[in-house]
Amino acid sequence: MKAYVFPGQGAQFTGMGKDLYENSELAKELFEKANEILGFRITDIMFEGTAEELKETKVTQPAVFLHSVILAKTLGESFQPEMVAGHSLGEFSALVANGALSFEDGLKLVSQRAIAMQKACEIKPSTMAAVLGLEDKIVEDVCASIDGVVVAANYNCPGQLVISGETSAVEQACEAMKAAGAKRALLLPVGGAFHSPMMEPAREELAQAIENTTFSTPICPVYQNVTASAVSSADEIKKNLIIQLTAPVKWTQSVQQMIADGATSFTEVGPGKVLVGLVNKIDKSAATFSA
Repeated sequence: MKAYVFPGQGAQFTGMGKDLYENSELAKELFEKANEILGFRITDIMFEGTAEELKETKVTQPAVFLHSVILAKTLGESFQPEMVAGHSLGEFSALVANGALSFEDGLKLVSQRAIAMQKACEIKPSTMAAVLGLEDKIVEDVCASIDGVVVAANYNCPGQLVISGETSAVEQACEAMKAAGAKRALLLPVGGAFHSPMMEPAREELAQAIENTTFSTPICPVYQNVTASAVSSADEIKKNLIIQLTAPVKWTQSVQQMIADGATSFTEVGPGKVLVGLVNKIDKSAATFSA
């Protein structure tokens, strides 16, 4: 079975999507529609902007979403997903790709999500850190032993977890992780503590927008970050999308479940090759491709 996976924030680069815009009428039309919906020319920032401009959450999230979704739409008949998954923000791209969300609604939700997350980041100093070379259980135990908010946020692949929370708690956790034998524990250059309780204000705001959006029955299941299992019910998809902001991204578990359910190949659709790399670390025998 063919699985398609969609990247999240961090995969952006200057010039992303430009070749699509210049070589496909459909892509050009969709990019221009996106400029209209967002109320600013995101294409100018994607194609010519600085890394700094691209890093702004309100730009990054729609930019990665647009690159992924428009690339999928230009694949034409060859795009026949039998299962999809997306890493964090990428889950929205996956839901447009499997027909659960329209292009327009997906973009509006991603834009609202980005703005809500940005606001939540400004309430209290918070951050994320990558922890390498420790078992999941040890990372979870260390987080639980720290005073303050710090949790496991991204289960990227065995031995690579991202933790998230209040800046001081994350810094303490990093020291404790090193003491527990981590190869590395380093702060990430992010705007705030995504996928942690610090995102509660954003979750409340996004919940309203998701509830007011029409979701359709998808053409194939989505393996959602929250459950790491196949979901095809529109109501369940909505519920999990809302929980996603404050819950961990179970990427390792999702990929393992997709393989258990019959995935024979994984194709990453969007900027970069981060997910292909993670899939290969989760299962060395998995066939991986970049669209």
